[in-house]
Amino acid sequence: MNGDQKSDAYAQEKQDFIQHFSRIVRVLTEDEMGHPETGDAIAWLKEVLEYNAIGGKLSPGFDGLVEPRKQDADSFQWALTVGWRVELLQAFFLVVDDITDSSLTHWGQICWYQKPGVGLDAVNDAILLEACVYCLLKLCCWEQPYYLNLIELFLQSSYQTEIGQTLDPITAPQGNYKTVFYSFYLPIAAAMHMAGIDGEKAHTNAKKILLEMGEFFKIQDDHFDLFGDSTVTDKDNKCSWLVVQCLQWATPKQYQILKENYGQKEAKKVVQEKALYEELDLLAVFLQYEDDSYSHIMGLIEQYAMPLLPAIFLGLACKIYKRKK
Repeated sequence: MNGDQKSDAYAQEKQDFIQHFSRIVRVLTEDEMGHPETGDAIAWLKEVLEYNAIGGKLSPGFDGLVEPRKQDADSFQWALTVGWRVELLQAFFLVVDDITDSSLTHWGQICWYQKPGVGLDAVNDAILLEACVYCLLKLCCWEQPYYLNLIELFLQSSYQTEIGQTLDPITAPQGNYKTVFYSFYLPIAAAMHMAGIDGEKAHTNAKKILLEMGEFFKIQDDHFDLFGDSTVTDKDNKCSWLVVQCLQWATPKQYQILKENYGQKEAKKVVQEKALYEELDLLAVFLQYEDDSYSHIMGLIEQYAMPLLPAIFLGLACKIYKRKK
């Protein structure tokens, strides 16, 4: 399969995944829609789902979740459903994260809590999104042999992410990687459980590869926040990896400039901070890091991926290497 064919195949997988969302909404809402006691709440839940779960970039590992299941129609549908559980978990985190960060927009639209009539009721809406993850697990997978493993996996992912969220306001470099666990390890680990790969060593090895990929992915995001299209990245100038690099190389005068401008939303301060990064040639530092990190990840795949379908790990590595957004 050549590059264009791979691109077309990925586009079709993404389209299948997005189209499956309407089924997810039906499963979660249709039985109680119009109920005299809970109907209004379910109608609100439908709006919460449709606003917050659609519109962003899919978790990078979602195609690793569906790829091994495509030959079996039923398993493919289960894989799509599990993939949407990952997206709903992400939506839960992002609704809360936007409130915590006082963000104005996310994924090119106004943050949910900023919408008229929502406000801090968004906290309860976030809890609803999390509850939907476990409702779907029970509704669609409770008879499957991997059901309990998926429950444990999602709970572990939530805990890891919430610990990262706790670190976020305390120490930005560590907190900024809070999405790594659910974006990379969660979907691939779910696919492994669905395929009957439950051994501790197998999951430990997969985690070594995927968390490294996830850190690489987030550092790319840090780079996009400053050197990319702000209308695409939209991260309120959180540039933790760049800041760490700046602190390593800055003179006392440059450090003072960073201290005065970092994390500020005023346009003038953002420009001064970006100018400092350019003065230190951090774009070149990033490009060197990108090549070195990719080589390291390929070495990890060679060392640890067997017999864990190395093509999935290789495909994911190629997908994120030199990405543009």
